[in-house]
Amino acid sequence: MAISWLAANDKISFPPLEHATEHGLLAAGGDLSVTRLLTAYRLGIFPWFNQQDPILWWSPDPRMVLAPNQLKISKSLNKKLRRGDFQVTFDTAFHDVMLACAAPRFKQSSKTHDTWIHDEMISAYIDLHEKGYAHSVECWQDAKLVGGLYGVAIGKMFFGESMFSFVTDSSKVALVALAQQLQRWHFPLIDCQVHSDHLASLGAKTLPRADFIRCMQPLCDQNAVVEKWQIDSDLPQPI
Repeated sequence: MAISWLAANDKISFPPLEHATEHGLLAAGGDLSVTRLLTAYRLGIFPWFNQQDPILWWSPDPRMVLAPNQLKISKSLNKKLRRGDFQVTFDTAFHDVMLACAAPRFKQSSKTHDTWIHDEMISAYIDLHEKGYAHSVECWQDAKLVGGLYGVAIGKMFFGESMFSFVTDSSKVALVALAQQLQRWHFPLIDCQVHSDHLASLGAKTLPRADFIRCMQPLCDQNAVVEKWQIDSDLPQPI
């Protein structure tokens, strides 16, 4: 089936998800406006493309998800959490988190990006962040940003985008903090997009796309405050 091409000035719409290729590619083109991005996420679609390529829109089948209350925490990670090796914040360094997520993918032999988190994507997600939809989780050690993640929240649904770790387990600590807070806020699901062994080891599972859409769309329709996030200081560490 041919990929649909979207024009930037088109009425914001996407083809049916069933038109996606076996790898999940649904459409190309369009723009990364806040309205188009929010429309895409609500439909189970996300952008993912290299800097030199047109904007590509994806809806993979199956979809990987993580229930915050099913996050698996290893004994070694729990020891680090108990020791308080890290400090975690929300929405205090969104731009830095995006840059850090891109940094490991820099080509060592040149100054060019080899990542889908490039200037166009960073600008678009900063717009989402400033509107209160995109959020970051920062993990600090000795006042240095050493790990974290970012994603998009619509209603009671969190769509994870990327995570990074400069110190062992720092991104996992960020994920633990996010999962705890989302449980308190009654977010039952984190979208992890596509399968990875790393996410599976943390408790993430795959769902058929149709099941994911049935679970996700009602969550997006729920009321939620759109603003910068703060982590609750009284959240207990996992036992």
